[in-house]
Amino acid sequence: MADTLTIRTAGIVTVQDLGRVGRSRYGLPAGGAVDQHSARVANVLCGNDDRAPLLEITALDFACVSSGDILVAVTGAPADVTVEGVVRPQWEPVSVRAGETLRVSGIRRGLRVYLAVLGSFEADYLQGSCAPDTILGFGPALRDGDELVLRATCPPIDHPFSRIPLFRLNAPVLPFPTTWTIDVTDGPDRAEFADTGSRLFDAPFTVSPRSNHIGLRLQGDVPRRVTTGEVLSRGVPIGAVEVPAGDELLVLHRGRGVTAGYPVLAVVTATGLSTLGQVRPGQTIRFRHRTLDQAVTAHRTQRHAVDALRTRVRTAFDALRIRAPDAG
Repeated sequence: MADTLTIRTAGIVTVQDLGRVGRSRYGLPAGGAVDQHSARVANVLCGNDDRAPLLEITALDFACVSSGDILVAVTGAPADVTVEGVVRPQWEPVSVRAGETLRVSGIRRGLRVYLAVLGSFEADYLQGSCAPDTILGFGPALRDGDELVLRATCPPIDHPFSRIPLFRLNAPVLPFPTTWTIDVTDGPDRAEFADTGSRLFDAPFTVSPRSNHIGLRLQGDVPRRVTTGEVLSRGVPIGAVEVPAGDELLVLHRGRGVTAGYPVLAVVTATGLSTLGQVRPGQTIRFRHRTLDQAVTAHRTQRHAVDALRTRVRTAFDALRIRAPDAG
């Protein structure tokens, strides 16, 4: 029988990947890990394909136990990660022996933690992705006692004398500041806000408790549309900063519907979206304007850092004779 990962304390945890690429044309939200960077790095640290299934743990404590020896990586928001009560690092591979309890607790400063396992685990798929879709009822949150079938196990990797793990891979860690800075480019309706559009950058906004993976609601000095006329429903990108008639901004995230009818003042950049996925209700954010060239450069820099990490992981795994099966 295949080894399993059993959920002991579920909190709020779902099976995720990087979402449904190219399915918006069929009306399906992209979905997937809200912090794409942290999710990608977790899988890379385990030698997996970037798009392999992993766990997204939101806000609450989590615990699991495996029936076999495994290698895991925990990324995302700062948290207390322990194996049988012993503190283990985030953003590095960690060995967990069969029967040992892995706990993630005290998630702070950010909102989401990602847990990947070498080889990944079996998952159901819808339109090429295991990401949940709340509208269709696909991929419900995991519960205490649920089991995930592992695709591989890994003998413990420890220093033969000092018991210090051998991994020091220098993963590109997201910053977790008190006030978040979110990069945006101009949206298609920027001209409709005239001088009031600068309010987006002049003062911070506070994240409402009504925010979720579909979008964030922000309270502050909201820009006002100066033109008249109705905005027809149309396709909107992930990251669209919409300005309804009320006193809140809406920032659409990966669970957004593919069409909307509010004016779009700005669009969050690809790197900004991962950062936005870690913002907690009650925290403040400031928007920072970026040109398209600056946004593309930042995205390429981040992806190059992940590619360099992948090379370091491959070198370390080869030296230690760790074989990471295809988990894509």
